Amino acid sequence: MFKKTISLVFLVGFFSANAQQNDSIVKIDSTAHQLKFNYKQLIIPSVLIGYGVIGIGNDQLLSFNHQIKNEVTEDIDEKITIDDFSQYAPAASVYALNAFGAKGKNNMRDRSVIFMTSYVIMASTVLGLKSIVHEERPDGSSNNSFPSGHTATAFAGAEFLWQEYKDKSIWYGIAGYAVATGTGLFRIYNNRHWLTDVAAGAGIGILSTKLAYWMNPYITKKLFKSSSESKSTSIIAPFYNGQQYGLSFVKVF
Repeated sequence: MFKKTISLVFLVGFFSANAQQNDSIVKIDSTAHQLKFNYKQLIIPSVLIGYGVIGIGNDQLLSFNHQIKNEVTEDIDEKITIDDFSQYAPAASVYALNAFGAKGKNNMRDRSVIFMTSYVIMASTVLGLKSIVHEERPDGSSNNSFPSGHTATAFAGAEFLWQEYKDKSIWYGIAGYAVATGTGLFRIYNNRHWLTDVAAGAGIGILSTKLAYWMNPYITKKLFKSSSESKSTSIIAPFYNGQQYGLSFVKVF
């Protein structure tokens, strides 16, 4: 059962990236480098979020959650904490690739504004739902299981990597989504989240980054009087890693 779930979640992550590449309706403004809104881009994140939300009160999905939990606790004895780090890998890859000379779609300033906007949307949504739903974690450690913050962070980063580098190669995005999918699976593997938590987190992460790209023209217009990259930019955003709250500070020169 757990192996089938792994295959299912991986395929969702793969096709989330691949479907966007093949959707000819999605158009990019080559001058402003902004993602143009199209309702079809909402399908995948909406399905993932919908599955998670419905699963909170659906007996069949709850039973499936518990089947996976039982299989995990029976067959897996040792936890692997790589998900605490892999959640940040897709987003960090965007800046690492740029540092090594692989230029993305946007300059440093615009890219950073998009990333921070995405993170604020994602973190606010995740924290808000956790405080409202109060779902118990599979390991019984706390009542803030829904949705998975680690998974949301990973998928927000994967979509960020996809949007910045899909014109270079689709494999950047596929790799990012593979890492994000792995992060979600490790949250289940470590008995920290239900499948429905992970699905909802993935959808929230993807949608947060899409919203950030759609909103970016309006945000940059309000924040910056000049588009010159010589201007410095300071951004403060909240963060939550599953246990700790805080603020992150980014200054772009």
